Amino acid sequence: MNTNKLSKKEKAFSKLENLKLDIPDGMNANTELMESLNKKYSVNGEVNTLIDKFDISQFYSYREDNRFEVKAAEGGLPHSLWETYSAMANTYGGVIICGVRERNDGTWFTTGMKNASKLLKNFWNQINDRAKVSVNLLRESDVKVYTINDDVILVIVVPSTDRETKPVYINGDMFRGSFKRNNEGDYHCTEAEVKAMLRDQTRLTMDMKVLTNMELSDFEKESVKSYRVWFSTRHPDHAWTKLPDDEFLEMIGAASDDCEDKRMHPTCAGILMFGKEHKITREYPAFFLDYKDHADPSVRWTDRIQSQSPDWSGNVFDFFTLVSRKLLRMLKVPFKLVDMVRIDETPMHNAVREALVNCLVNTDYYLSRGVLIDSYDDKIIMKNPGTSIVGKRQMLRGGDSEPRNANIMKMFNLLGFGEHAGSGVPDIFSIWREAGFVEPTIDEYFGGDEPNKTVVTLPLVEKELVETEKRPKKQPKKQPNRNKTLEVMERTEKILDLIKDDPTISRSEIARSLSLTEAQIRTAIDRLKKNDIIKWEGSPRKGKWIIIKT
Repeated sequence: MNTNKLSKKEKAFSKLENLKLDIPDGMNANTELMESLNKKYSVNGEVNTLIDKFDISQFYSYREDNRFEVKAAEGGLPHSLWETYSAMANTYGGVIICGVRERNDGTWFTTGMKNASKLLKNFWNQINDRAKVSVNLLRESDVKVYTINDDVILVIVVPSTDRETKPVYINGDMFRGSFKRNNEGDYHCTEAEVKAMLRDQTRLTMDMKVLTNMELSDFEKESVKSYRVWFSTRHPDHAWTKLPDDEFLEMIGAASDDCEDKRMHPTCAGILMFGKEHKITREYPAFFLDYKDHADPSVRWTDRIQSQSPDWSGNVFDFFTLVSRKLLRMLKVPFKLVDMVRIDETPMHNAVREALVNCLVNTDYYLSRGVLIDSYDDKIIMKNPGTSIVGKRQMLRGGDSEPRNANIMKMFNLLGFGEHAGSGVPDIFSIWREAGFVEPTIDEYFGGDEPNKTVVTLPLVEKELVETEKRPKKQPKKQPNRNKTLEVMERTEKILDLIKDDPTISRSEIARSLSLTEAQIRTAIDRLKKNDIIKWEGSPRKGKWIIIKT
């Protein structure tokens, strides 16, 4: 391939094409000290409260964990120190203490080191040797010597580095010398984890890549048509609404002619959003989207949408459309009128959409396992391969948006979904608090048999109910009798309205939407079917409701 004829984008994406990587021209070391280590983090589901510096007065109270590591250093600078340095730099940072051992009960004791000058000199020589360590992240103030009972210890504060510098590796071998850290300690990064860090280095996100081996005909026409209807509804006077499909797709970042043949081809973002599933897997072999409804705990799932099913496109945009509709039905809608018009959504509806968009735009679609959305009566769980590019701490703070798939984010933004300014996650937490619900959680998982992943849990339980759960229950007041005929009529009307809105709606979804039991819904639907008002057409899982008469 003649790289002189390639565009800037193509050059960025062709450097390690066989690995599906894009490597920036330079790497800038992050020399800033870890900030605010006293913040709380969740790593592999556990919370650790950390200090912002090593406090010698607290030496005997410290224990090893995912942010503190002791090394005996009895024979000099230990080889494992550099594995820990790499692991901490590639994860959340941490503190390495040399000249210390750990007892069986977890407490520490000094190993008798009397002079750290030789160890200190050896340390600085090695960390500045690019054949030993890929980058030196430390300043002199990050390395200190302390004295404890006539013994000396060497304390090294390792910052978490920025994404442009990752992976930090040792012994001149990126794929064999990169490490990360979880609650089990340091572990050797898999090839997939190293590739993921390399993909995340560049500001030119991977979904901007032009797929010259694909054509615009590889898009699902109905998906493009549906997106354009949404766009026109939101922007009725926008100039793009009058463009032909190929020009419209170029404007939103789904297609580009920025390639050698100067013909219009799909971008990675375009094929993910609008492509046919079997075409998507040509670029993303591990691509998988899966939604499960667990309304009935006695069975594995009561409803499922997964990208390999032949009855729909299997792309990201249609998945968002189908799944958001089902998730929003789980939320209660209080009766509210504004200018005599009923408002059918609450801030929580917007927050759930925001969470789903965040999940889809921050997924590393090259990694295995795919996007998994699970809905229960009391919570929604969203899992995606890959961790936050800006880091969990910054994601929770907000104000700095670095989506893994910037073009996909742009396409959702154009429809009014997603928050490009970086305040989306803090807004979700704020809305949940204002609604009085148990606070959401965000966990990042590293290592093990599965790829790195992010798990967001949105509880659908009021905080007050959880706090009063252990209190003695009061005898419920007897409810006054209601007109049963009127109650049945109202229930029937609501069921018919839900079926009109979505003919594929399940009994369990109707029950949740109306805050009724499945037995009550089953009785009402049986009555409607007996009176020839509705009928079910098709298979139990793939069919739909037909309203015969109203």
